[in-house]
Amino acid sequence: MIPSKLEIEIRKDKDNGYIPTCVVATVGTTSSTSIDPVRSIGEICKKYKIWLHVDSAHAGSAAILPEKRNILDGLEFADSFVFNPHKWLLTNFDCSAFYVRDPQILKSTFEIHPEYLKTKQDYEVKNFRDWGIQLGRRFRALKLWFVIRNYGVIGLEKIIRRHIELAQKFGKWVDESENFERLAPITVNLVCFRFNPNKNNGKNDEKKLEELNSKLLEELNSSGKLYLTHTKLKGKYCLRISIGQTNTELKHVEQAWKLINLASKDF
Repeated sequence: MIPSKLEIEIRKDKDNGYIPTCVVATVGTTSSTSIDPVRSIGEICKKYKIWLHVDSAHAGSAAILPEKRNILDGLEFADSFVFNPHKWLLTNFDCSAFYVRDPQILKSTFEIHPEYLKTKQDYEVKNFRDWGIQLGRRFRALKLWFVIRNYGVIGLEKIIRRHIELAQKFGKWVDESENFERLAPITVNLVCFRFNPNKNNGKNDEKKLEELNSKLLEELNSSGKLYLTHTKLKGKYCLRISIGQTNTELKHVEQAWKLINLASKDF
């Protein structure tokens, strides 16, 4: 998100009689884990009194590392924030952590007061049925509690740090390769890249490259030895490798890179 363009659109809405109510900034977009400038966006939201929600579903787990807390710079401007431990914090699906600055806003939106739900203890406890649509819910927090108790903060930091280091190493191999190129910065543990044997001469046929990479992806995934996904960035088809499994080590990433290179020789 480009803050200056955001403010232009806000002004357009206000000039046309509309009231902007919410802006969603993303820390770690789905396709490439790109990071919005939360602080600049937050300052604009504060200026126009607009609710700011920060979505860091995947990348937010990296913020448990002191050296990665900068990805959440400006979070103090947020009215709500979410990240999903089930995506990168070793927790089984589904477990989403949602934070809100003023819980009363949620309660005034979702709470219900039929007679059969009233008790004498209503004002003594936090009844989370009033914080969302669901009347009943599973105890999702328990499995996250077990993960934290089992690994400890230091143990979790060690695993997340290892994943980020392995992603950086994989990205370095891509950058040094004659036949592959990286299509996005590596902000945490996701690498976006593609097979491009003509990358050094600048003669790119995007349609042909998409066909090549699509076939390469299909061949790699059908092998059963690794699994990649794909996306398109600025219209360019690319492969995605996410390094975030609990027991992933350097040998696994090296094997993946070797398999990718071997498969590419068929194209």
